[in-house]
Amino acid sequence: MATQIVNEGSAAIESVDVLIVGAGISGIGMAVHLRDKCPGKSFAIVERRDDIGGTWNLFQYPGIRSDSDMHTLGFNFEPWTEQKAIADGPSIINYLHRIKAKHDLEKHIHFGHKVLSASWSSEDARWTVTAEKSDGSQVVMHANFVYMGAGYYDYDNPYDAQIEGLQNFKGEVVHPQFWPKDLDYAGKKVVIIGSGATAVTIVPVVAEKASHVTMLQRTPTWYAARPAKDGLANFLRKIMPEKWAYAIIRKKNVWMQDITFRTSRDNPEKVIRKLEKPLKKELGDKYVKEDYTPPYGPWEQRLCLVPDGDMFKAIAAGRADLKTGHIDTVTENGIKLKSGETLDADIIVTATGLKLAVAGKVAFEVDGKPVHWPDHYYYKGCMFSDIPNLAIVFGYLNASWTLKADIVSEYTCRVLNHMDATSTRIANPVLDRELEQEQLFDFSSGYIQRSIDELPRNSTAMPWKLNQDYLFDRKILRHDPVDDGVLKFYGPNSQQGAGQGEPALEAAE
Repeated sequence: MATQIVNEGSAAIESVDVLIVGAGISGIGMAVHLRDKCPGKSFAIVERRDDIGGTWNLFQYPGIRSDSDMHTLGFNFEPWTEQKAIADGPSIINYLHRIKAKHDLEKHIHFGHKVLSASWSSEDARWTVTAEKSDGSQVVMHANFVYMGAGYYDYDNPYDAQIEGLQNFKGEVVHPQFWPKDLDYAGKKVVIIGSGATAVTIVPVVAEKASHVTMLQRTPTWYAARPAKDGLANFLRKIMPEKWAYAIIRKKNVWMQDITFRTSRDNPEKVIRKLEKPLKKELGDKYVKEDYTPPYGPWEQRLCLVPDGDMFKAIAAGRADLKTGHIDTVTENGIKLKSGETLDADIIVTATGLKLAVAGKVAFEVDGKPVHWPDHYYYKGCMFSDIPNLAIVFGYLNASWTLKADIVSEYTCRVLNHMDATSTRIANPVLDRELEQEQLFDFSSGYIQRSIDELPRNSTAMPWKLNQDYLFDRKILRHDPVDDGVLKFYGPNSQQGAGQGEPALEAAE
């Protein structure tokens, strides 16, 4: 189907085979896989912001960087060639721009398009998608298949921790998700509330200019200190083609992540000893075990990466410190803890976490019925029960986001090619039996637990399940049959799928 643009009043209607929502890692990756594996498909990317990058375009706080190595956060089709494996935000943006240019994606991207709703019609076998443009006008688009690459958290509203007395503070209050470009923290006292990846990133950078930085945590976090540069990767790139070196390091890092995660669950004390060793070395007599020992095991929440031990170096040098305690109230000049201690501050940074948002907060409906996500099960971790022609990326909590994005893109292309091969226009994961339900995530992280009731369901077994196991998912999504008897392929105007090996009920036009 060729891309068609027609005018209907003031709204443009675009019809494509595949509509990709989001021009971040997930969306850019899908576009490249689509061009490679489904070269005959027309597609468009809609992006609410004015540039590509998604998270990396939104977050502009000091030191913004990856919390995974770029040999796994990078795509399987494009080697990461920089010296640092733990990369800063601008380097990641440059990487995405390089891919965009290399694969001629610019002409397919529509910036300033915030998707509001998506309505599926079985009769027409297509989605009708409404987006709001930057000028406030709306545009309606039609697509046979929608690929959601909009991330997993709310771009508009971060988590509000309801900090007592925050309105009393006379200094500046900043949330990292909306960091002001002109914020001057030089020579000032900064208190950063939080102990997650964002706080850990900000502390050492702000400490270089601030008079002092305090990271205030309610609960300690497990930290993983590692070099920002991967010595083996940089050596291999000198003696072999970059693609070979990248593939080797990527495979090695995937296996190491998997082994570390499994060991954390099976033998947590062994992992704890390994994690504590660099902390003790860097902090010296400033290491206080209680401040660095969470009430949960490693990988029950995501580990916080500390490249080159930069945060620990800042604490050891006296430019920063870490306090564990509960806030009593915020005063005009700082924070009073329940212990009675007061932390003076000129700037308070509320790095208190994200708010999850399912499918980019888009209002979905199927044949006139609004989609209520908790009524639907994940199918193979990337589609949903009884929602046709829709795929989504929800990256791993225990590994790099892009590992999931790559294999979901590849799987979606397999589905699209199977639809062409069988002359069908609908691919629907049909749920026709009761399932035993289990917890969606075996993680205690606050941002997950706060949103668990708003998320789709998870079963105890495939295919109705979202996994946190890349090696398992890779096998399923790359090699298991697409036509598995659950994902039904059929034509429009039919309520049941054509069974495996049966002809489609209605051929595509």
